[in-house]
Amino acid sequence: MNQENNSRRDFLLGGLVAAGLAAGCNSNKDAFEAGADIQAKASGKRVKLLSVDGEVIEVDEAFLKPVPHMPPVSNTEARLGIPGKKFVMVIDLSRCKNLKKCQSACNHAHELNPGQNWIKVNPMQAGEHTAPYWEPTTCMHCDEPPCVKVCPVDATFKRQDGIVLIDSDRCIGCRFCMAACPYSTRVFNWDEPMLPLEVATRQYEAEKSVPQKKGTVGKCDFCADMTRDGMLPHCVSACPNGVFAFGDMNEDSVTNGTETFRFSELIKDKSGYRLMEDLGTKPSVYYLPPVNRNFPFESGLENDKLQNS
Repeated sequence: MNQENNSRRDFLLGGLVAAGLAAGCNSNKDAFEAGADIQAKASGKRVKLLSVDGEVIEVDEAFLKPVPHMPPVSNTEARLGIPGKKFVMVIDLSRCKNLKKCQSACNHAHELNPGQNWIKVNPMQAGEHTAPYWEPTTCMHCDEPPCVKVCPVDATFKRQDGIVLIDSDRCIGCRFCMAACPYSTRVFNWDEPMLPLEVATRQYEAEKSVPQKKGTVGKCDFCADMTRDGMLPHCVSACPNGVFAFGDMNEDSVTNGTETFRFSELIKDKSGYRLMEDLGTKPSVYYLPPVNRNFPFESGLENDKLQNS
């Protein structure tokens, strides 16, 4: 008798589930989300799913809920890069006013802890009697990156488009890459990142470098996820003075979002150079010398509320 009652109850429960799905399809509402206001229209394409009870059921594809926070690009695909591209950055030292909006935009986009800056803006002076200037520094994304050569687990790698990235899923925190980098642009995550819950629970994406992990190395990633979508890195779009220009060397074009330049002519006409070229690292970041400056050398502007408004 008990077996008969159980069978009857299972039959009724199955009928109710089927009726619920049918009602959801007929009303064009998402049957998997109670009270959803979003209207879904049946596509006619049926998909087989395994229920929580281990039974195979069929539902319309239109009523499936996408899994949130799944990376649009796998870490394997991120390691390859974008074919036919060779990304390059130009930094015009004559335009830098030390507002550090580039730094704050980068920190916000990559959810960095306070004090962990992937972009550094340092006061520089060529000689005792020369005028000081501000010099932003990022990862140089070298064509011959020494960091890649010393990494024992292939955590840091160079893509076919010239971008050098770090896969935090592979990084073991040995910091060999930090020792090998002559530009001191890498940062070690000594502490647990202070992340919002929705970011901390997200699946790691090598192209976004988010979320960062304790015991791993981080650095400027040229905002590889943005470049894939044809957008400028955060530092470029955040700078109000057009200090940074970004583009494709193969197309011979760079832009700061307002102005567009032919890369080869810009470097030639403005005497562009790269840092520590004698080391043979072949950086992808070029500098234009601080001549005919737009602003006088002043410090503390990044703390000026009027400048940040």
